[in-house]
Amino acid sequence: MAQEQKRDYYEVLGVAKGASEDEIKKAYRVLAKKYHPDANPGDATAAEKFKEASEAYAVLSDPEKRRQYDQFGHSAFDGAGGFGAGGFDFSGADFGDIFGDIFGDFFGGARRSGAARNTPSKGPNIRTSVRITFLEAVFGVEKELELTLKDPCPKCKGTGAKPGTTPETCTKCGGKGQVVFTQQSFFGTVRNVQTCPDCGGTGKMIREKCPDCRGTGYIASRKKIQVSIPAGIDNGQSVRIREKGEPGFNGGPRGDLLVEVIVSEHPIFQRDGYNIYSAVPMSYAVAALGGTVLVDTVDGRIAYDVKPGTPTDTRVRLRGKGVPSLRDKNVRGDHYISLTVQVPDKLSKEAKDLLRQFDELTGDSLHAAAQAGDTGGNPDGTEPGGKGSGGKKKKKGFFG
Repeated sequence: MAQEQKRDYYEVLGVAKGASEDEIKKAYRVLAKKYHPDANPGDATAAEKFKEASEAYAVLSDPEKRRQYDQFGHSAFDGAGGFGAGGFDFSGADFGDIFGDIFGDFFGGARRSGAARNTPSKGPNIRTSVRITFLEAVFGVEKELELTLKDPCPKCKGTGAKPGTTPETCTKCGGKGQVVFTQQSFFGTVRNVQTCPDCGGTGKMIREKCPDCRGTGYIASRKKIQVSIPAGIDNGQSVRIREKGEPGFNGGPRGDLLVEVIVSEHPIFQRDGYNIYSAVPMSYAVAALGGTVLVDTVDGRIAYDVKPGTPTDTRVRLRGKGVPSLRDKNVRGDHYISLTVQVPDKLSKEAKDLLRQFDELTGDSLHAAAQAGDTGGNPDGTEPGGKGSGGKKKKKGFFG
């Protein structure tokens, strides 16, 4: 790449001129991973882009070189200082952690996993679920789960080796669980590490396996575990039970058991946060004259006095009748009820006659439409059922 053809280093990395060191490193990491020769074998264009990005990073990651570049541009490095025919001088540039991440990705993260397997570490978590009712979620409940869990094999004491024998140190990795390998890159030979393929990162080799656990060091069995579901838990939330998961590695603690709670729907109540909502039917007589209705709550049935003239869909707030808070079960949300007038679908002849008498005394709504037609017709000048409603206008006579 000729001197006059070099792109601006900030443009190469895709960062602003005032970018921080972290922003520059992050931008270069993305480009290096994308265009690294090991990820693009035989791709000359990718190799050139990788070289360009590495050159830009080498300058912008060094405070002194960046200061010179900001002041003089590419000309700051003319001559023996670095970018001449001999190529750019990468000395002083810190690529260590970046290439560690890149090679770790290329080789499936073995670099980290090998180290984790060779040191005491917590075992994996186990996830399961339990279904509970709406009321159990409100007030809490104790549930018993039956799960298959692993425990150290009692015969070999978790070593995986046949009784009377012991695991041997892996000769390939020397008991470290990792092997060092070298790889040729744009910058020359790069040293990296990966999980030992012989021992799987444990650092031990089992020549004679335990007949009970077949060398795994663990025996699986069904176990019953008590789970305390706290009051106020909501659908989809989980309860964590410490150290009830998979066994740890190299003497590390067990993982945790995560129990997801699935709450069944309730036929009457709906929940929103810590509040509960429901509809309560009332008769027309109670709505008009006032009276008492029975309201179902999570605490049981209570009586509520309805005021005379209460319209349908009136919302009433019952304080402290909602769901308890997970932090303090003594603090509860509210229960909101909607009072809805219930219309009977079946009436006896006597009830119908009485209802007609009631209607005559309260406005005669049953005959309101007919009475409107007898006293002048529709507002547009047509007869009831006239033009605009399927009928005809009155025809005027010869003299109007």
